Amino acid sequence: MHNSRISHARRFFLLLGAAFGLLFLTGCDEVKINDLTPSSLAENPSQIYTVSVRVTPKTSAIVPGTLVTRLIIDGKNFEMEPSSLGQDIYEYDFPLPPGRSQIAYYFLVTYQIENNGVVAAREAYTGVRSLGVVGRYVLSLEVNRAPVGAKVSVLGRGFTTNDIVYFDDTPARTVYESPNSLGFFVPPVAPNKTYRVSLGGAAGSPVGTFRVDGGSVSVSPASLTLRPRETQSLTFTIPNVAPAGGLLLDVTTDVPESVIMSEVLVPAGQTTVTVNIQGGRPGTGSLFLKGYGSGEVTVPVTVK
Repeated sequence: MHNSRISHARRFFLLLGAAFGLLFLTGCDEVKINDLTPSSLAENPSQIYTVSVRVTPKTSAIVPGTLVTRLIIDGKNFEMEPSSLGQDIYEYDFPLPPGRSQIAYYFLVTYQIENNGVVAAREAYTGVRSLGVVGRYVLSLEVNRAPVGAKVSVLGRGFTTNDIVYFDDTPARTVYESPNSLGFFVPPVAPNKTYRVSLGGAAGSPVGTFRVDGGSVSVSPASLTLRPRETQSLTFTIPNVAPAGGLLLDVTTDVPESVIMSEVLVPAGQTTVTVNIQGGRPGTGSLFLKGYGSGEVTVPVTVK
């Protein structure tokens, strides 16, 4: 008889504990919380960033009008508003404090549920998530194909004068235009191939892919013989008019002390450019223009 009384008491307290457990049980099985916020967002001048979440009820026992979704940041909670993007989606526009580029947050959903006429408060929450604000990013290439020497722009945000555009591992001549735009000249790489374009090389920021088209250049005269300090003209002719920004012909030489010349840039809308070549120290070598014809145009030069 004594054991029976203990058994009844134990059963009573177990049932009471289960009842309290049901009252305060988190609602993971009653609502589904899906974070719709990307892990990084592009910096904007307003410094206001939208955090969004989808909260989907999984039971009809939730009392209508009692579900509230809150965003928890830095220990503060912000009630989220229904979004116009769709049903069960909630949003909050968070003003990022000055000097911050990263926030940690989680979602807390509270509601009431009714079972057999008994109404109980419930809550569900997510783990901690992080959101980073990126002040530097690439939007797009102005175009995705051009011949060697063509000037092209990269559009984005946060560019600096130290940025260099690369075609695979080959650096391109890069021109800083503004924090939102970089210009570059397609480097003298092998034509008729597609290259990976990035800022800062292989480990840098990816920009996209770029097709380098083939072309041809004729040079007149085909060779040069100069005396020291003597000047002769050299004319470069391309088959089509130069694009906007001009067409840079990246001419190099293996006798830099013997050849004195300026940059070779075919003006936009033109097909020819003439530059003056001045003789320096006596020597024999060549001028080289890569990326055209069979891969390289060579002009023999002698200074004597």
